[in-house]
Amino acid sequence: MNRVERAATARRLATREHAVAHRAAALLLDYPTEDLLALLPTVRAALDEVRPEVGDPLRRLADHLGARPVPELATDYVATFDLKRRCSPYLTYYAYGDTRRRGVALVEVTQALRHAGFEVADGELPDHLGVVLELCGAGDAAGRAAGIGLLLAHRAGLELLRLALLDARSPWADALVSVCATLPPLGGDDREAVARLAAEGPPDEDVGLDTYPGPQPVTIGARP
Repeated sequence: MNRVERAATARRLATREHAVAHRAAALLLDYPTEDLLALLPTVRAALDEVRPEVGDPLRRLADHLGARPVPELATDYVATFDLKRRCSPYLTYYAYGDTRRRGVALVEVTQALRHAGFEVADGELPDHLGVVLELCGAGDAAGRAAGIGLLLAHRAGLELLRLALLDARSPWADALVSVCATLPPLGGDDREAVARLAAEGPPDEDVGLDTYPGPQPVTIGARP
């Protein structure tokens, strides 16, 4: 899918239903806190307007989060997203790994967010899946399309993260199952990219992943 096709597809997918699902997924992928758990009834109620193949996985994740103590969830979250490279929540990592080319990709993501009127909080990377989903769910129609465009641009990494979380039997896999269900079926090029990433992994270089911040509560808001 080229850039023009991706933009057209993103505009078509920027529906209210998808916005609700993406916003819910962004919240459920955030670092577990008491404040997050307090929002679960609101998340469940919002999902009533989402079709089952998209909403049901998010309900399962919400049920899991609501049934366990925060310290246990926080430990599991860090073990999943911080200590396992194959479960990295940073989308550009899959395409560029620990290489300097990733810096260019991060600048492009930052520019897309700023163009949509969003600013990432200090200390956070703009390609965190939660940040991108926040844009998909909280912006205006153009902003939502910009966020979906980022998901489509990094579709191979998104699918690889979904597969890695499913393989790890992580409850957060359901968020990825839901998000991927809002996107078109994988085309030939995307399938090949997923297979290649699964076989070869991200590129490697002297820059270590430890130089990037680990999972943190995502805070993103409209520019004043």
